[in-house]
Amino acid sequence: MATNGAAIDMANLTKHYPGGAEPAIDHLTMSVPKGQVFGILGPNGAGKTTTVAILCGLLSPTHGEVHINGHNLKLEPSAIRKVIGYVPQDIALYPRLTARENLQFFGNMYGLRGPLLRSRIDHYLNQFGLREHADKLVDQFSGGMKRRTNIIAGLLHQPKILFLDEPTVGIDVQSRSLILQLLEEINQQGTTIIYTSHHMEEAQQFCSGLAILDHGQIIKEGAPDTLVRENEASANLEDLFLNLTGRSLRD
Repeated sequence: MATNGAAIDMANLTKHYPGGAEPAIDHLTMSVPKGQVFGILGPNGAGKTTTVAILCGLLSPTHGEVHINGHNLKLEPSAIRKVIGYVPQDIALYPRLTARENLQFFGNMYGLRGPLLRSRIDHYLNQFGLREHADKLVDQFSGGMKRRTNIIAGLLHQPKILFLDEPTVGIDVQSRSLILQLLEEINQQGTTIIYTSHHMEEAQQFCSGLAILDHGQIIKEGAPDTLVRENEASANLEDLFLNLTGRSLRD
């Protein structure tokens, strides 16, 4: 599969879970250009989390081929780990450690040490408005502070591709605004961002490209504003999303 300089190329990516009647994702073929903020959207159970888990090397596909930044996912997993960062939806921090101690731990996991690691921790704590809270225990943090620290942990090694799973879920408006502003700046510096969210208004503003998944397949792909304009029945991305996926509840 030719990777044509893309951040991500996938061809016929499929995942069957044992006992599942249908595949969780079904022959996904997609290319994400370098430098994009690319949204992977869909209702619950559409295949978003499975797709991201495979792209991050956390889950093996049943079949299909993936290249990340030109590296074959199956053959070069160690090379891929060096160029990606992953920020999960669930807070992946140690509550009885301080923010600084958490970031030192995760920095060490990425192979960072000494003055370089300390300078990056200080830089991101300051950038994300956490400098004054660096030596407080994480379990004393608000939801927004935890979310910001969680994102820093995925940024310390300055990945070329950053995966964000619901990065603004459950936080106050101020933290959400700051996070999106800083992520836009990080993207403008050259980092490709892959992003999942249920916030359609946010996705329409934040993403330069997106794919809407349902039942494990891509049902629409393109630039958000272009997709909305092409569908006369949709005033915005949320309308388009509901028109494509229906209004029935997905539990």
